[in-house]
Amino acid sequence: MLSIRVTATISSSSTLFFTNSKKLSNKFSYISNPLNNSSKPIKWNCKNSRMEASKSSFVTKASAQPLTNPAELIDSVETFIFDCDGVIWKGDKLIDGVPETLNLLREKGKRLVFVTNNSTKSRKQYGKKFETLGLSVNEEEIFASSFAAAAYLKSIDFPKDKKVYVVGEDGILKELELAGIQYLGGPEDGDKKIELKPGYMMEQDKDVGAVVVGFDRYFNYHKIQYATLCIRENPGCLFIATNRDAVTHLTDAQEWAGGGSMVGAILGSTKREPLVVGKPSTFMMDYLADKFQIQKSQICMVGDRLDTDIVFGQNGGCKTLLVLSGVTSLSMLQDPNNSTQPDFYANKISDFLSIKAAAV
Repeated sequence: MLSIRVTATISSSSTLFFTNSKKLSNKFSYISNPLNNSSKPIKWNCKNSRMEASKSSFVTKASAQPLTNPAELIDSVETFIFDCDGVIWKGDKLIDGVPETLNLLREKGKRLVFVTNNSTKSRKQYGKKFETLGLSVNEEEIFASSFAAAAYLKSIDFPKDKKVYVVGEDGILKELELAGIQYLGGPEDGDKKIELKPGYMMEQDKDVGAVVVGFDRYFNYHKIQYATLCIRENPGCLFIATNRDAVTHLTDAQEWAGGGSMVGAILGSTKREPLVVGKPSTFMMDYLADKFQIQKSQICMVGDRLDTDIVFGQNGGCKTLLVLSGVTSLSMLQDPNNSTQPDFYANKISDFLSIKAAAV
């Protein structure tokens, strides 16, 4: 039997769900709850949904320009949204110049927000990581794709009698707990094996109304089959992905297979496209703009990935800055086959510090 955990705990962290979910659901007509009519399966076409970024939805931009005047960019926006992996840190190693850069931007009165597609941690757990690395970052400034999954389910009034099957790690579980959503699966299913005896059939919980898939170091065949059964056989069951990143930085030594590999396995067995709630979907950008009451034109998105970070910013109508401290190299950016061009690029975010040197 799979264990089920239920919680209705409300903390300061969970306040975000209750203050914004109703507003978002009313504000954005494309957010609705397919489980209200569960008599027949819902077929999601994410290629036509605003939840999934469409590369054909915006015109190819001119080539990115090197960041030669960081002061001008800083003065032109109110908020900087930073990706974390490859921008702030690599694995557990802080990238050079990050503390000084963040301090500089705060001194200039800029709002800083940190958005990561890594779903292995909750916002509270990421807060501890920032603290361990010597960075002073408030939990309310942190938004992970684990949070985005829970926030999306709250925004559609996910039925209280339904459950979520999680293919992922502790971060997703903790955010679902804060949202008061029932769940099963997660890391504890990592030890489960399937013995294929004659006539054996796996049975899934018929009350599972959504499957959330994120990065999972405990990924196995049991999880693939269980998630597949829920999505294919439970009427109206949602298939939600925290992200589709191909690679990630588990250590600073090399790239590792990312959450997109887990999502791809479930996509392959179900033939269903997922709803992506992390970058580059518009859900998180809409959520942040609504929460902080900021115009998207007054935001600069800073990231190391073209297909998630930069597209995320462009889909939201933000200024974009690519840093070459992560997965994207200058040759990749300037490749003739690359159609995603940020406004600017820099070696790393500490290039902002050149304005201090110029002032001396």
